[in-house]
Amino acid sequence: MPDADLKISDFDYELPPDRIAQSPARPRDASRLLVLDRRTGAVAHRRFRDLPDLLRPTDLLVVNDTRVIPAALAARRASGARVDGLFLRVLAGGLWQVLLTGRGRLREGQSLALVDAAGAERATLALVGRGDGGAWHARPPAGTDALRLLGEVGRPPLPPYIRRKGQAAALAARDREDYQTVYARRDGAVAAPTAGLHFTPRVLDVLAARGIGRVAVTLHVGVGTFQPVRVERLAAHRMHEEFAEISPEAAAGINRARAEGRRIVAVGTTTVRALESAAGEGGVQAGGRWTDIFIRPPHRFRAVDALLTNFHLPRSTLLVLVSAFAGRERILAAYAEAMREGYRFYSYGDAMLIV
Repeated sequence: MPDADLKISDFDYELPPDRIAQSPARPRDASRLLVLDRRTGAVAHRRFRDLPDLLRPTDLLVVNDTRVIPAALAARRASGARVDGLFLRVLAGGLWQVLLTGRGRLREGQSLALVDAAGAERATLALVGRGDGGAWHARPPAGTDALRLLGEVGRPPLPPYIRRKGQAAALAARDREDYQTVYARRDGAVAAPTAGLHFTPRVLDVLAARGIGRVAVTLHVGVGTFQPVRVERLAAHRMHEEFAEISPEAAAGINRARAEGRRIVAVGTTTVRALESAAGEGGVQAGGRWTDIFIRPPHRFRAVDALLTNFHLPRSTLLVLVSAFAGRERILAAYAEAMREGYRFYSYGDAMLIV
């Protein structure tokens, strides 16, 4: 199908609400793993802990080592009314870029008190104005260390489809660990690279013992990755920019593996976006760059041979990306089988290996 004819409605499916995972598998590597052969459409059902048996000793895993910051905020107006926020990044001049939601209209010049889990006020944000995409620019107290303050008042930025009852408080206390990969190193993401959440130290040790290499790239996952597509024609959709960085050592390892005919196994769609943004005819280029790449059929993949990923929302850019990699019909057929087999979907759900 020509790119100009692709519609977001072509990437839709129905998912029962009870299939949306509200907490991760315990232990992480007990999650289920659907294995899809993108050439034949054949499907197999395994557990994530079986991953070392499913890869080749010559494979190179590429992971995203971004670390999720506690970007979800609670604030109060002077009236006492609650405002929910999501920190996005620090702008020039020390301003914060934040998304804010709450009852009533927010106005330029208004101040909001950031509160911690106990409801105590810890700092004040002054709203300066609105930026692109509806986010606010806000001024924190002078000399504020953003990561330190977020550590005091922020919470893990879980997706809105995670809605808990009963033991919500107890589960929320575990999210600081659960919503983070075991190899996270570089602070900056406001959403987790969820394909990596299944790894445990044990699985990583077995992979290394079998000679399966691993290198890390960084793409700080932004809210734009999960923004709904509001246009019907995919060619009209524009992605938000995210910052990606590939070290010279990682680029050299990836390019060497490709030159030797070894498979590059990307862990997650964010890793795919980082690699494909940096890929050229001469291989993957090292360095940092802002990327708004939107991978959709008929994208020609230059740096990825296999993909480990989660099950994604209908009508999302992530579902479009995996469809570009394996074919829309085969992906939707695999999703239908996963539903029949009782797989758990989305961020805390099960995984898929596409080879």
